[in-house]
Amino acid sequence: MQKTTLVKTAITTLVLSAALVTGASAANLGRGTITADSLNLRAQPTTASSILATAPKNEVVVVLGEAENNWYPVQYNTTQGYMLGDYLTVETVGEDEPVYAYVNTGCSNLNMRSGAGTGYSILAKIPGGTTVPVAETLDGWYKVTYSGSTGYVSSQYVLLAADESGAVAAASTSSVGSEIVAYAKNFLGCKYVWGANGPNCFDCSGFTKYIYAHFGYTLNRTATNQLSNGVSVSRTELEPGDLVFFKYQTSKPVSHVGIYIGGGYFIHASSTGGKVEIDTLASGHYCNVLVYARRIV
Repeated sequence: MQKTTLVKTAITTLVLSAALVTGASAANLGRGTITADSLNLRAQPTTASSILATAPKNEVVVVLGEAENNWYPVQYNTTQGYMLGDYLTVETVGEDEPVYAYVNTGCSNLNMRSGAGTGYSILAKIPGGTTVPVAETLDGWYKVTYSGSTGYVSSQYVLLAADESGAVAAASTSSVGSEIVAYAKNFLGCKYVWGANGPNCFDCSGFTKYIYAHFGYTLNRTATNQLSNGVSVSRTELEPGDLVFFKYQTSKPVSHVGIYIGGGYFIHASSTGGKVEIDTLASGHYCNVLVYARRIV
C-alpha cells in the first residue's frame, strides 16, 4: 500500500477540434442549455454528419462562438462539435459568471503568455489541475485570468467547464460509473484495515471489490490481480468509476488501487490516512506514481 502524502489531479479525455477554437478574430464564449429531450453533438454543422455524443434535456454545454446557419460550435463534456440552435437556449457569459478552463497538463505547468502565440513572453506558469476564468478565444488560444494577471493559454492543454469546479472535464458517459461513485462516497471515513473486505472497514482492493460487487461486477481480490479486470484506458481517458492503480516502493506491478470520481479526484481506502477518503492526482506523489487505469463498466 502507498505511504506518502495525498495529492491532486484532473486528467480526462481531451478531444479538440482546432477548427472550433481558431479563427481570424476573438470570439466570446457562452453557455447553452438543451431544451429538447435530447440533442446530438455532431462532427460537422449538418444533420448528415456523424454523431459524437447525445446530451439530455437541461444539460449545459459550453458555446465556443457564434452560430453559422443555426449551428453552434460547442463543447459537451470533453468533446467539441456542433449543435443545432433550435434546441439550445444560449447566453453569453460575462465577468460575473464566466466560462472556465481546466488546465489539463497533469503534473506539468502551463505557460500563460502575453499574447495568443508561443512567440509572446511568459507571464505566469499555471499548475496542472488549476481552473481559471476565460474571457474569449483567439486563434486557438484562450484569454484567461490567473493570480491577478490576464494572458493567453493554448486551447490544446485545457478543458472548458461551465463552472469553477471544472465539472465539465469530469463528466462521464457512463451513468453506471456515476452511480458507482455515488455509492462509494457512502463509505467515506470507514477505517482502513489491511485485508478487510467491508462493510465497516477495508483495505484498498477490498474497497474497490466491495463497491463493484454492489453493482453485480466481480473484481479480483488484490490490487495486482485487479489489473486483469476490465479494459485498459489512458490517464487522459479517465471517467468516473474507472479503477486507478499506483506503484510505489514495491516489486509487484502495483501497490495501490482506487476509484476515479471525476474532476481529477479519486476515492480510496488509504493506509496513510487510515480511512476511506478522497484525494487528487494533479501533482506530487499520486501524479507521479499513477501507472495504470482500467474501465470495468
